[in-house]
Parts: sequence; structure tokens; C-alpha cells
Amino acid sequence: MIDVLLQTLPFFALIGLGFGASARGFFPPQATAYLTRFVFYFALSAMLFRFSANLTLSEVVDWPFIWAYLLGGGAIYLLATGIALIRKRGLEEAAVEAQCAVIGNTGFLGIPMLALLIGDAAVGPVMLVLAVDLFVFSSLIVILITGSRDGRISPAVLGTVTRGLLTNPMIVSMALGFAWSATGWGLAEPIGRFLDLLAGASTPGALFAIGASLAAKSAERVSVAAWLSFAKLILHPLAVGLLAFFVFEVDRFSAGVMVAAAGLPVAGNVYILAQHYGVAPQRVSASILISTILSILTVSAILAWLNP
Repeated sequence: MIDVLLQTLPFFALIGLGFGASARGFFPPQATAYLTRFVFYFALSAMLFRFSANLTLSEVVDWPFIWAYLLGGGAIYLLATGIALIRKRGLEEAAVEAQCAVIGNTGFLGIPMLALLIGDAAVGPVMLVLAVDLFVFSSLIVILITGSRDGRISPAVLGTVTRGLLTNPMIVSMALGFAWSATGWGLAEPIGRFLDLLAGASTPGALFAIGASLAAKSAERVSVAAWLSFAKLILHPLAVGLLAFFVFEVDRFSAGVMVAAAGLPVAGNVYILAQHYGVAPQRVSASILISTILSILTVSAILAWLNP
């Protein structure tokens, strides 16, 4: 456990560096926004394209894996939704809390960290986790909140969801990468070097941006945020792990990567959505802050379990 903790500490130290730079005013919020945009649209997209261009879709798609992650995440989503409704928070707040319980920071933290710590073989399973999060769970919050406000799920809502998916750079970069792979052409050396250089900025840039954004987060509604952090860091990986290992019998390596990805802290884009819709942004903010701090130990524990 100590050895794994020492391996993960540099990643969280970069997050801490970003936090300190922003908290001291050296890295203002506007700089954080532009750094996040650079990582999201350029560096991380280059990394995803490079990985997917060297894989075939048949190598990545694993239906037992998808079902295990989807149903495990769905169970926690329903649990978080039910508890919010029991507390009489309403469907909109319930949707936001459920999002906190199942959407991890897979893009900015999971892909760069797990690829470096576990190896490139982890990339395919992590991309499957990312795809399910984007296509299913990230779409649900838009459908539920908009449908709740309109009293129905209209074609316009589905159109909004579809446009969001088709313009998401992570989805576009993976799709283009697999399309390139399907041609059978390799990447020319100058293109490969260009992608390597750009993708190399994704890990430090993403981790620094996570930390800088955390400096603006508050720890209000701590009791609810603690529950949501527990659901995200403990219940979510436990649920998908039980299904992956004992029900769908996913191979041990892929199942382990799934559990590690499920154990990541709450993603920052949940806060963006909560703020956009004006639904419990402080609660989400506290959940991101608390889950990120605690994940130093929980993610290390999961990785130690994966590599006994």
C-alpha cells in the first residue's frame, strides 16, 4: 500500500500545486479556464486520438465489461436518487446528486494516471468507462432536469443531448482515432511525434487544472457531500467490481481497471452542469473537494489491491 501511495503521490502533488497557485492568486480563475480548455480540446484529445488510432474497435468493445459497469453504476445512480428523494430534495437535485455518485474524473485524472501507473493496456477499458459515462450517465442529468422543468421529455431535449455528444472533443477524438485505425494506415512519424508532444501536456496540464479549479470550491453542505463522496469512492467501485468479477466474469485485468476508474473522485464537469442549471452547485462543489482529497487514499488502496 505504501509503495503504491508513493507512486500516486506525484499525481496528487501536481493537483496540490495547482491548488496552491490558484489559492495564492498566482494563477487566477481566468487562467484556469483557459488551461482547462487547452487540455480538454487539444492535449487530452491528442492523447485519446493517439491511443484509439493504435487500437481496433473490436479490441476495445467488451459487452460483459460494458454491462457490468453500466448496471453497477446504474444501481448506485438509483440509490443516490432514492436517498435524495427520501430527503425530499426533488427530482432535479436528485439527478445532480446521482451524477456525483457515479461520474468520476476519468478524462482529466483517470486516463493519464491509470495509463502511466498500470500501462497502456489499461487505456481500452478506461475509454469504455468514459464512453458509458458520456453516453449514458452524463446524458441522464440533462434529460431528467430538462424533462422535470418542461413536464415531458421533448424531441428538443434529445436533440440537445445528441448535439452535446457529437461536439464533445473526447468522443470526437476517440471516434476519429478508431476511424483512422480502421483504414489500416499507420501514423506518419511527424504526425506521431506531434501527437506525442501535444498529448504529453495532458497529464501535468490536467492535474494542475484540477487543483486550480478546486481552490474555488467550497465545503458547504459537508454531510451530504460526505455521503456522495462515500458513494463515489466506495460504493461505486464496489458495485461494478461485484458485477464484473462474480456476475459477468470480466477478465481480472479489465475488471480491475474498471474498479480503479469507478473509484475516481467526482468529476469537475458535474459542477459545470449544476451551475448551468442552477441546481445545488455548492453541494457538488463540496463533493468534488472532499472526494478528491480522500481519493489520495482510496485510489491508492484500489491500485494496491490490483497489484498485490
